[in-house]
Amino acid sequence: MSESELLPIIPLSNVVLFPRVKTPLHLFEPRYRQLARDVLQGERRIGMVVVRPEHVDEMPGDPPIYPVGCAGVITESHRLPDGRYNLVLLGEQRVRVVAEEPRVESRLYRVARVVRLEDSYPEAERARVARLRAAIAADIGVLIRRAQPDRSHAFDPQLFAGVDDETFVNAVANAFTFPAEEKQALLEAEGVPERYARLASSLSFQRLELENTGGGRRHLH
Repeated sequence: MSESELLPIIPLSNVVLFPRVKTPLHLFEPRYRQLARDVLQGERRIGMVVVRPEHVDEMPGDPPIYPVGCAGVITESHRLPDGRYNLVLLGEQRVRVVAEEPRVESRLYRVARVVRLEDSYPEAERARVARLRAAIAADIGVLIRRAQPDRSHAFDPQLFAGVDDETFVNAVANAFTFPAEEKQALLEAEGVPERYARLASSLSFQRLELENTGGGRRHLH
C-alpha cells in the first residue's frame, strides 16, 4: 500500500471526479469557502468523494461516503465579491479514504487520510481495450444521432485519435449523465481495462434502451 496523506475532501451527491478530467465547482457553503481559502494558500489539492445515496438527506452534516474518490488540483479559481468561489478542478489520481481526521473547532470542512490508487493497464489487455474503445465510440455516435441529432455533426471519432486510452475512458465516463452511483462504479473499476468494460456495458445498455423506446434519456454534458 502506498504512503498515506491528508487531503481536504468535498463530499457531494452528484459529482464524480475522474483522473485527467476537469470539473467546475461552485463553492458557496461557509465550510467550502473556508476550504477554498485554505487550499489556495497551499498545494491547491482537494479530494472529491461521493455521498452514499441513502444518506443524501444528511448533506448539511457529515454523511457517510464511498471510500474511493479522486484527488484533484485547482487549475483555475475565481473569488466572487460575496465570498463564493468558482473553481476548476483537474483530476489527478484515484484515492481511497482510510480514515477521517477528528474535527477541530476552527476547521469547518472534513479532512481525510487517503492512499493513492494506481490504474493498472497491462500490455496484454491493450488489444481488448482497443476493441472496447471502438465499440464505445460507435455507441456514442448512435446515442448522439438518436438523442441529440442537432449535435450529431459535431461528433467525429477521429477527433479522439490522439487521446490516450485512460484519458478517453475517463472523459467519456465524465461526459455522460449517468447516475452518481453508476459513475462511482466506473471510478472504482480497478484498472483501465475494467473501466472500459464497465463503460462499454453501460453505453450498450443505453443504446439498446434508446433503440427500443425511440427516445433518449441520457445526454452528454
